[in-house]
This record gives sequence, structure tokens and C-alpha cells, in this order.
Amino acid sequence: MKVSQRATYGIMAAIDLAMNGKEAPVQARAIARRQAIPIRFLEQVLHSMKKAGLVESLRGAQGGYMLLKEPSALSVADILEVLDGPVFHRVFQSDQPFDRHLPKQELLLGQVWKQVAQAEHEVLNRVTIDELAGRQRAIEERRNPMYHI
Repeated sequence: MKVSQRATYGIMAAIDLAMNGKEAPVQARAIARRQAIPIRFLEQVLHSMKKAGLVESLRGAQGGYMLLKEPSALSVADILEVLDGPVFHRVFQSDQPFDRHLPKQELLLGQVWKQVAQAEHEVLNRVTIDELAGRQRAIEERRNPMYHI
């Protein structure tokens, strides 16, 4: 499975919003800085996510972006579908075990590819932004240990 840079940035932005946008909106510039995402590209991604109803934006000095769903209810699959299109809707020519009119490759491998696509979808549906935010917190703690005197 190929995931676009656009979708990767969308997932990273959602993680950042889950971590930093609970009380107040988060400015795109702050997300871009923390997640190392080019600001122009991030603004396009956030706009697409807003149109799809994943985030809302507030204008003004205290404005920024906030998630519309709880991070525990927002999956990686949700974001992939919005930013990369219908990733999981590959149409297989036949669900019948044998159709002599299909090419040999489809007869041999069609069910295998269908199972792979279903497994991918199940995993990506199961992984939530909340879970990934927890992983990012753990990574940041290991990278930047706090020393107390």
C-alpha cells in the first residue's frame, strides 16, 4: 500500500491537534514547526480536512484548527479516505471462485489481493489518532528526557 505525503502530513497534523488542541485552537504555523511540514502544503491539507468535516478552523488572533471528532474516534483510515480518495474501494472483477473469462492472474491472485486489502483496511480502521498521539508523547519523552535537580 502506498500512502501519499499529503495523507502522512494529514495524519501528523491530526496527531498534533489531538496533543495540543484540547483547550484552544492550534495555529497551522505551530503545527508545521512541530511536525516539520511545509506550511503551504499543510494549509492545503488542513483545508481538505476542514471540507471533509474532520477539523474546524477559527479566524482571528486566537484562531487556528481543532479536531471535530474525539481523537479516539478518528482513525487513520478516516484521514486516508479524505486525503487520498477511496483507497479501500478497489473493485474486483468477480467474487465467484471460478470465472473462465477472467485473466489467469486474476483467477490465481484475485482473492489474495482482496484479503490483503481487507486486512489493510481493518488495521488502519483500528489505529486511532489518540493511540498515535500516545506513541508520539512516548517518543518525545525518550528523545528529550527531563532532568530534575
